[in-house]
Amino acid sequence: MTDEREIVTSDGPELEPASRPTMHTTPAPGFVGIRAPDPFDVQTIAPDGGEVQVISSGWRLAVREFTDNRIAVVALVVLLFFVLFSFLGPDVYHGNVTLSNPLNANLPPGAAAATGGHVGILGTDENGFDELGRLMRGGQSAFEVGAFAALIASVIGTLYGAISGLVGGWLDGVMMRFVDMLLSIPFLFVVLVLATKYNGTVVEISLVLGVFSWLIPARLVRGEVLSLRERDFVQAAQVMGSSRWRIVYKHLIPNALSVTIVNITFLIADSILALAYLGFLGFGLAYPHTSWGDMLGQAQTYVSEGYWWLVYPVGGCLVLVVLACNLVGDALRDAMDVRLRRR
Repeated sequence: MTDEREIVTSDGPELEPASRPTMHTTPAPGFVGIRAPDPFDVQTIAPDGGEVQVISSGWRLAVREFTDNRIAVVALVVLLFFVLFSFLGPDVYHGNVTLSNPLNANLPPGAAAATGGHVGILGTDENGFDELGRLMRGGQSAFEVGAFAALIASVIGTLYGAISGLVGGWLDGVMMRFVDMLLSIPFLFVVLVLATKYNGTVVEISLVLGVFSWLIPARLVRGEVLSLRERDFVQAAQVMGSSRWRIVYKHLIPNALSVTIVNITFLIADSILALAYLGFLGFGLAYPHTSWGDMLGQAQTYVSEGYWWLVYPVGGCLVLVVLACNLVGDALRDAMDVRLRRR
């Protein structure tokens, strides 16, 4: 029924219907009323077939996807452990890694030293150096060379690939044919030739590895830029008069950053392996620096004599670090690529 209210006028009282009709109903026994949704309350408005989720940024979604991968989280913990082991371990464990002592050569873990006391928990090598201390020094060199080489390769490859993909045309073809020509040259052969001419320092080996490792990042970034340059925001920047250099470093490189970050983890693993190859072949770091490859190369003659502490610990460290880098990189690729990300 319609509500009415009384209005007093000069002609007498009149009844006028209210502006909004209201419905008076009597609820049935046991009936529970349902509140109508508030049109301004976002949480009460939900599409059919699912719950409303708060929209997160791309980086938050990537972090959530990465943390859901338990193997990747374990691999990241392993990497952090070896970083702390290599860089903070020498401050806690003080072993002899610089003074050669033939009297304590090739002693097993915990054996009595000729000069008194006992050797470390991993014994000594053929020069009397503490094996655990050498593992820490070798880890430092491996991570430093891997990080520096990956950084150099990523910077060169990102700039080269972004410029090639944006310019296009015949210049893009020439730049990519140059990359194909360099890829046809054996990587290890070139590195060995250059390693014989330079002293085995961390900086010089990092430069050699980084200069010849930028080819794959360049191709990856170029492929990403080829798809990005057709987007509306790039065309809008061109219409507004932005130079090509500004488009490259302001729009293309930031949007291709996910590809670069994923590739850095693989570059670190490849650089650590390349350093191990060089060290095993005798072209590694010069004394007093050492690497895990140098330690394996020096210990290969003692494998058949039962000196297991010279081979298995350093080999296990190398395998675990490289495997962890690859697992973290694989998980980052799945997390940052929206096409592979789980909804």
